[in-house]
Amino acid sequence: MDENNWLRSMSNELYLWYDEIEDQDPASFDDSLSYFEQLKTFALTSSGSAKDRFHFTAPTEKWLSEMEVGYGLQWGLLSAPDELPRRAVVAYLDNERNDDDNNLPDTVTRGAKIVSVDGVEFDYGDDVDTLNNALWPTTAGESHTFEILPLGATDPVEVTLVAKVVESDPVQHVKVETTNSGRKVGYMLFNDHLARAESQLISEVKLLVSENIDDLVLDLRYNSGGYLGLASELAYMIAGDASEGQAFEHIRFNDKYPEIHPFKGEPITPTPFYTTALGIGDESLKGNPLPTLNLPRLFVLTGENTCSASEAIMNGLRGIDVEVIQIGGITCGKPYGFYPLDNCGTTYFTIQFAGSNAKGFGDYTDGFFPGGHFGTGADLPGCEVGDDFDHLLGDVNEARFAAALNYIESGDCGEITTSAFSESGVNDHRLEPSVRVPKDLFRSSRIMVE
Repeated sequence: MDENNWLRSMSNELYLWYDEIEDQDPASFDDSLSYFEQLKTFALTSSGSAKDRFHFTAPTEKWLSEMEVGYGLQWGLLSAPDELPRRAVVAYLDNERNDDDNNLPDTVTRGAKIVSVDGVEFDYGDDVDTLNNALWPTTAGESHTFEILPLGATDPVEVTLVAKVVESDPVQHVKVETTNSGRKVGYMLFNDHLARAESQLISEVKLLVSENIDDLVLDLRYNSGGYLGLASELAYMIAGDASEGQAFEHIRFNDKYPEIHPFKGEPITPTPFYTTALGIGDESLKGNPLPTLNLPRLFVLTGENTCSASEAIMNGLRGIDVEVIQIGGITCGKPYGFYPLDNCGTTYFTIQFAGSNAKGFGDYTDGFFPGGHFGTGADLPGCEVGDDFDHLLGDVNEARFAAALNYIESGDCGEITTSAFSESGVNDHRLEPSVRVPKDLFRSSRIMVE
């Protein structure tokens, strides 16, 4: 009862749309998590999507650890929500090198297709509990037998995957390619705005600066968000001098806090383009000047898992007239954020503020759209290209990267052949005989202010 009362008071005070919550008696709920699910708006966006798709909880210990139990890979579920046969592949590895520390067989790479799990056929098998337990283990040391079809192979192989506590490598596959016209194009896969990503981003941008690149292709297709400060740092490192003194993001709380920040007790000020390191993951970095590429445009590879702080990079750069060219799929649509609040071992995430760029734009609740088809402020130049699981990430023949390279050379994406699989999401949790439930939002919508 005490926890329910705290949730009711907290939501009424801090929730961005507090006046859209239907007030219900806290005493009528004997489970605080169930009560929390009611403490949000149930309104819809113009496209018919839920206005608040980002209301979730996580065990505090799990949230703070930035680590999870897994195999060191992320699954891509490719079948439609109500479609059989099921189809799933390895979307990417949590660490760039598939070495002994990664504990994965060489055959387990992006594009490896699941055939069966612990003896249960994946495509049509009825024993969904066995599939779920194997795909998403909960205890380090668990082992499960997978039959997979490796990328490019014609015959399946059997592999045993052993779960462990995984510390992912957020920045991967940084490289430079030279186009036919001689332009030097940098590529960077950035998967998560975790604290430990700060030092990696700084190091890899320094490398790209030394290569004197002409363009950057930033692959955010699987980046579901995280620290907003990291998004600001990376945006500054891309834009350089053009961003100094400008606002990266303005934030707006509910009408109870028009001027004073509810968590800091200070006047609300914009998040700047940070020009020095914040020391989020390494205190020794704090205050060090950040390297800059000084690019007038950015190519971004996106998908439905591109969310939150990743979208803030795109929006923040557009606010200072850095051209953002979008290749891939529609992003998740989250111009909102929250301060995680812990109570009794559970961390609650409820939308507390909305963000907008230096020009005041933040209306992308249905995502950013590549190709400019809808005539809204969320339309970006570029083109729609499906996720290509027939090639490794960073491969110049991978459909989205290839489209970006073609755009750099010719001004359009060209004719791109993509995988036969369509994109339906990465690391979606829990299977049913013919449907999937929505994403585990712990993975898909993380953002912090500081």
